Amino acid sequence: MAAQQIAFVELYTSEQKAAVDYLASALGFARVAESTDEESHSVLLRQGRMQLMVTAGARTGPFLEAHGDGIADVALGCDDVAASHATAIAAGATDLGTSHGYPVVSGFGSVRHTLVPAGEDVPLPSGHAWKPLPADPAPVPRIRLLDHVAICVEHGSLDRYAAFYDTGFGLSRYSSEFVEVGDSSMDSVVVRSGSGDVTFTLVAPGSATGTGQLNAFLDRNGGPGVQHLALLVDDIVATVSESAERGVAFLRTPASYYDVLAERVPDMSETIASLRATNVLADRDEWGYLLQLFTRSPYPRNTLFYEFIQRRGARGFGSANIRALFEAVERDRLAAR
Repeated sequence: MAAQQIAFVELYTSEQKAAVDYLASALGFARVAESTDEESHSVLLRQGRMQLMVTAGARTGPFLEAHGDGIADVALGCDDVAASHATAIAAGATDLGTSHGYPVVSGFGSVRHTLVPAGEDVPLPSGHAWKPLPADPAPVPRIRLLDHVAICVEHGSLDRYAAFYDTGFGLSRYSSEFVEVGDSSMDSVVVRSGSGDVTFTLVAPGSATGTGQLNAFLDRNGGPGVQHLALLVDDIVATVSESAERGVAFLRTPASYYDVLAERVPDMSETIASLRATNVLADRDEWGYLLQLFTRSPYPRNTLFYEFIQRRGARGFGSANIRALFEAVERDRLAAR
């Protein structure tokens, strides 16, 4: 049995109002509903086919103490929940009981997977006593869906996690990459569902003793966790421009990158000026082009951040972009010292 889609992701936060305001006002999510129980209060946000729960309260305490604000649950829509639960346990997942009537299993670090029925629509997460919220005067929606989840794990653990998600959830290996910049390096494996709707990018430091960005993430995050959520958009230049006006901080790209971009991707020469103005990166694979840009983390521990990505036919992750994005994070890290 296999995971077919990401039903929702759940963000635990110590500052719920600030977290919700950032997602709604800056990234354009609409507040849909809220739910309160004895141990927590959740706000559900939606944009396109992506749902994000922002949760605060006593239930979040141990996670927040260990990791700070971050993704605690990546809920997977499965073709057969009971069979998928059994397969995940057989592959080595820990049974964490149930959440609002659905089975929960361990994933990576403290992040769990709630297993729910897959479906074509985007229903409210079941089991919560949701109360609708007034319609937001939200910006023009730009995000269509969650393109991929980037997961940072320990050095030397990539093969183990890739095998776990293949055997336990039906996410097959799609690609791999190694990047090294100075004393910082990254090894990565992409795993993807047969449906194409679940993609995990597993990243790990190339060295256990290095001082690079991924080692630093693991230190700040208290172990493995979701490094970033990649948000698929149809017009990244417009999205970045609007988001920047609403207060989103993005990583910077050196001017020299665009000086050689026309040679590397000649079919995009007429759009390079707008890419330069917004710091958007461009690359291609054998199917087409992809455009990407990272935000800075808006959270106190500087862990979780977001990515905008636009695909013009591309199915994978261009090698040049992987390196450029990695270099951008490394520059930002060194500048902040």
